[in-house]
Amino acid sequence: MMNNIGSDLIHYEVIDPTDDPINPKPGTLRYGASVIQQKVWITFKRDMKITLAKPLLISSFTAIDGRGANVHIAHNACFMIFKATNVIIHNVRIHDCKAQAPGLVMGAITASKIWIDHNTLQDCEDGLLDVTRGSTDVTVSNNWFRNQDKVMLLGHDDGYIRDQNMKVTVVYNHFGPNCNQRMPRIRHGYAHVANNLYQGWMQYAIGGSMGPSLKSQSNLFIAPESGNKEVTWRKGNSENGNMWEFHSIGDAFENGASFTVTKGGRVPKPNYSEEQYFKVLDAKSVRFLTRSSGVL
Repeated sequence: MMNNIGSDLIHYEVIDPTDDPINPKPGTLRYGASVIQQKVWITFKRDMKITLAKPLLISSFTAIDGRGANVHIAHNACFMIFKATNVIIHNVRIHDCKAQAPGLVMGAITASKIWIDHNTLQDCEDGLLDVTRGSTDVTVSNNWFRNQDKVMLLGHDDGYIRDQNMKVTVVYNHFGPNCNQRMPRIRHGYAHVANNLYQGWMQYAIGGSMGPSLKSQSNLFIAPESGNKEVTWRKGNSENGNMWEFHSIGDAFENGASFTVTKGGRVPKPNYSEEQYFKVLDAKSVRFLTRSSGVL
């Protein structure tokens, strides 16, 4: 995210928790994130709960940084990243959001170079985090996802083939307790899921359709006490044209968890640049790596 810093960066402080989608006021989050069309780093003057009247469309080169305050986005709409690049969302609590048309957290038309880091997300009507419509180069790291049915969707729908180019990294996150499914669910594209802690699931942990590629690496999967112990779920099967590359490399399994891998073939490498590369540690380190997941 090197393009989010520099001498031309605007430092903006949120002092007003109100929200007016029609005429955003200076000092509000919406003004800083959508009206200012330059590099902007947004911080918060004090603890606050912001109830968005409509989804907040975040502009390119925007960082929303909740460090130093207890910031809640809650009880109505949430964030949307639309045709934007170089966006950071950090250290924010997102909960009790209501389903909106067109979607929650991330959706709509292509976005790229997005970093979702150290947030706590829970108890929303729809999914917590969606990456859709050909978006790519997204990193979801150090977050705590809890108390949710549908957690994370990667891919718009089965017919949206532009998502074949999607690349998402999911690393150092804590899933659970009380998460049901989609951690993540992948359509078409590629996901590198590494060093995450899975504290149970109900339907499944990781699923897919339309021939996605998954590299599950050095995660810790703790199966629920009862019910489904299998980590993965696939919509359809290879006989009707859907093919998957689901690979488990160095994962750890507790409480009877199991992972059905794809036989034959090899999942593509993440193709990280030198700046994007990170070292994946042994699964024995996952509890340590995720102990500060969520809001700091």
